[in-house]
Amino acid sequence: MPLFSKEKLKLFFANRWVKRALLAVAALFVLLIIGLVIIYSYVASKVPSEEALRNIQNHTASEVYAADGVLLGKYFIYERSNVTYAEISQDLIHALVATEDARFYEHTGVDGIGMLRVLVKSILLRKENSGGGSTISQQLAKNVFPRRQYRFFSLALNKLREAITARKLEKVFTKEQILTLYLNTVPFGDNAYGIKVAAKRFFDKAPENLSIQESAVLVGMLKANTSYNPRKNPVRSKDRRNVVLEQLYKNEYLSRKAADSLKALPLIVHYTVENHHEGLAPYFREHLRQELLAWCAEHPKADGTEYNLYTDGLKIYTTLDSRMQRHAEEAVQEHLTVLQHTFFTHWKGQKPWGKNTAVIADAKKRCDRYQDMKAHGLSEKEITAVFNKPIPMKVFSWSGDKEVTLSPMDSLKYYQYFLQAGLLAMAPESGYVKAWVGGIDHEYFQYDHVNTNTKRQVGSTFKPIVYASALKQGIDPCERFSDEKKIYDEFDGWSPGNSENEYGGTYSMEGALTKSVNTISAELIVRSGIGNTIQLARRMGITSVLDPIPSIALGSGDVSLTEMVTAYSTFANEGLVNTPVYLIRMTDKQDKEIFLHKQQKPKRVLSTDDAAMLTHMLQNAVNEGTGSSLRSVYGFRRDIAGKTGTTQSQADGWFIGYTPTLVAGVWVGAEDRRVHFRSLALGKGAATALPVWAKFMAKVDRDPAFKNSRSQHFSPLSQAAMERLNCLSYEEPKQNLWDKLFGKKKKDDKDGDSEEKKDKKERPRKGLWGIFRKKNE
Repeated sequence: MPLFSKEKLKLFFANRWVKRALLAVAALFVLLIIGLVIIYSYVASKVPSEEALRNIQNHTASEVYAADGVLLGKYFIYERSNVTYAEISQDLIHALVATEDARFYEHTGVDGIGMLRVLVKSILLRKENSGGGSTISQQLAKNVFPRRQYRFFSLALNKLREAITARKLEKVFTKEQILTLYLNTVPFGDNAYGIKVAAKRFFDKAPENLSIQESAVLVGMLKANTSYNPRKNPVRSKDRRNVVLEQLYKNEYLSRKAADSLKALPLIVHYTVENHHEGLAPYFREHLRQELLAWCAEHPKADGTEYNLYTDGLKIYTTLDSRMQRHAEEAVQEHLTVLQHTFFTHWKGQKPWGKNTAVIADAKKRCDRYQDMKAHGLSEKEITAVFNKPIPMKVFSWSGDKEVTLSPMDSLKYYQYFLQAGLLAMAPESGYVKAWVGGIDHEYFQYDHVNTNTKRQVGSTFKPIVYASALKQGIDPCERFSDEKKIYDEFDGWSPGNSENEYGGTYSMEGALTKSVNTISAELIVRSGIGNTIQLARRMGITSVLDPIPSIALGSGDVSLTEMVTAYSTFANEGLVNTPVYLIRMTDKQDKEIFLHKQQKPKRVLSTDDAAMLTHMLQNAVNEGTGSSLRSVYGFRRDIAGKTGTTQSQADGWFIGYTPTLVAGVWVGAEDRRVHFRSLALGKGAATALPVWAKFMAKVDRDPAFKNSRSQHFSPLSQAAMERLNCLSYEEPKQNLWDKLFGKKKKDDKDGDSEEKKDKKERPRKGLWGIFRKKNE
């Protein structure tokens, strides 16, 4: 008799308890189905719509571009930049698909066969090369829409949400688009998001240039960013790379021979960290960042929300030229390296601040460490204890960063020895800024010496503005001006002197500006009017406060490098002034234009003839005056006009020079004005700032991109201007018998802005007493 005969089954199901049990099971099954439907409906309601998927927004760095298309840098929280499918190596695509989702081109978002394979291989057989349980589409869903925390079954609910989202992604996007989105959003560790940043970070390459083995390394990192990081764990990374190469073989992207040969290769990494201190123009980018943040706050999107500079993937186009910027940075580095060595030697065994402890005390109060501790309520005694405790630190040196153990106080003293520099180059016809170097190293010295908020005494570089004002007021440039020390009673007995205390003879304007004669600059500002001079300076672009005192003729006013370059551009642009421009255009992530600079018409400040005469005078200052080393030492033959400047105690060295197409200004000095060279020969602008300008311009001249500018000339003087300048620059005073016998020293370049007495040992000796001393030394 069969075990389950019809009669027995009939009796079994006739049993009321069995009936009740079956009904209960059926009810539970229905409830389970209903529950699953409810759960599915709930999760599905939380999945983004297809419209939202079409507008996926991942946090993308904003990028700053030079005028010649070179990427200068980025603003980011998560360092991420997007690429197109065409910009991705096919080796990388193959490695990704073979390792993460071998059936990617066959499924529609969820791979049932793949999930079953993973269940068997990964969980039961524990094989590493089985691949992931989620498809690339599911992983993309997780990357773009982060998982949520649910009260119960969070993992299962998130997996379901990702599966539904993946199916929708497959409807909205092509396979190529999904791969591109995935590689643009996936994290690679070390704060590198997306394949473009990862390729640059680990191999210093663009994604399209990655080799097969490099692609395998990056794909291998997706399993665990830290464990398979080639910088931190090279052995594990190589093993994981070889697993990926094996997957490429198994999925028929590589032959057995090719896979084995690639596995045998060593792991080679070219690690490149991109931060806000690295790359071209870091000072400029930081200055621009502040302005862009203000712009974003004041210019909302169409939906009313603010642009986010760090996550909205803006494209920012500037006027800087990457080639000029590189030349400028190299020029600063080359000369400041040598100049710093000279400064160290000059002060060897001594402190540049001498007994003036206020220099260090002030530096201490300016530093972030002190201000942070003060803000947290620490007492001076507690702060001092911290500052006097040696700690390991990295410090700047021109020979490379150094790991040392110093107290914060000793590091402050160390950094007071360093000379700083600023360089700004601008096209006079447009006002477009071409190069911006705010300091010697942005990581260690973040104070920007180009920024308009940074002001220093300008010395003799202000004199051309005084001369321009004199011409504007009708003073004849060929009038004879006596080089004699005068007392101006109307200005409290002010009596400016020449830097070497040498006087005599008469000058024309051209001769006096060429030799930078203080006494004549003083006379010109008094005669033409201090107010008129200040008013002209304002119109030429100097916005800094200038005290209405005659000493501004000698450069006593504090003015920024940007303002001085703008003012000189007026001469170069034949009397027309342009406001400096460095931001041209911005677009959003979809390349929609959100900002466009509207070029302003330049303003007429000087007549064409007055500007041309000033340029002629400043050309002579380069040919025969304080800037003559540009000819004699650096060998320039092209048209150049310019003026040096040196301030009290050699605290500041300046040179502002221009060619027909470019105005460039250089400032050199210590952070604290009380730190400086003791010698005028070492600390004057012709020795500190002019060499930077010369090196920069020499590099520009040698660059094939600017070969046409070398042959350009300033516009010739008009006939009227030539006649106004047709006179002797200098006439010697009548010599007495003593001077005829012993010889009066020829008038030298004054370059004198300071009125203090110079070290007698450094002054040229004259007359009988000088001869006697020379013979006895």
